[in-house]
Amino acid sequence: MSLRQFTTRQAGTPATPATTATPVRMTRAAAHGNVIGPEFTMTVPTAPFGNPQIRLFSLSNPRPGELLDLTWDTFGLGIERLISQIRNLGWRLEADACFGINEAGLVMATFLASAVFGRCPVGYLKCQKTRDEIRLDDASFYPGTRPAPAIVICDFEVKHADVAGFITRQVRQRYPDADIYFAVFGAMTKGSTLEVGFEDLTGAGIMTKAGFKGVFIAATMSPPGIEPPLELR
Repeated sequence: MSLRQFTTRQAGTPATPATTATPVRMTRAAAHGNVIGPEFTMTVPTAPFGNPQIRLFSLSNPRPGELLDLTWDTFGLGIERLISQIRNLGWRLEADACFGINEAGLVMATFLASAVFGRCPVGYLKCQKTRDEIRLDDASFYPGTRPAPAIVICDFEVKHADVAGFITRQVRQRYPDADIYFAVFGAMTKGSTLEVGFEDLTGAGIMTKAGFKGVFIAATMSPPGIEPPLELR
């Protein structure tokens, strides 16, 4: 993937100058097609004595009404944001397992398990959503853990459907007394403004009702959502 990325660039092409005081990765993501908005602070639900302030960024969509295809640079930037939020939670989060919802969530869980959780076991939740119900496929994988584990659930996006709540209920049945944290790449906003508060997210009620011990969000997004960069083009 790295070879393809660099060989498709024109030799000697100067880097696009940064328009704001943002990290280099943010500038690279914008240069590859995604418009990265400014970083801002959001107050999210967390456990007592935890840090409720997270720093995230907005994902502008230049084609309203169409799914926004993310680049690998943007995906990496989001993973970096989640890692930073986890490390600034207020205590050292030592996860006993990191679960990914579907393929994009599994990629997120793999990166986070390696980067901040000491290569903890990785679980897989293959979620199938139809018009009337949500269910887990038999291909899902549940690693063994100690009693009352700390579990991180990773999802690519949160919209209107109660996928996070459904998944959390299933995980609690298999791991009683678990402390469950939720890491999501993109959270959809109710309106067109992307630099908003937690209550202005379409999934705010879903995440609050799920009773997560901590919530981590990489970016906000507008309808209809985002697509992960899991296919090379």
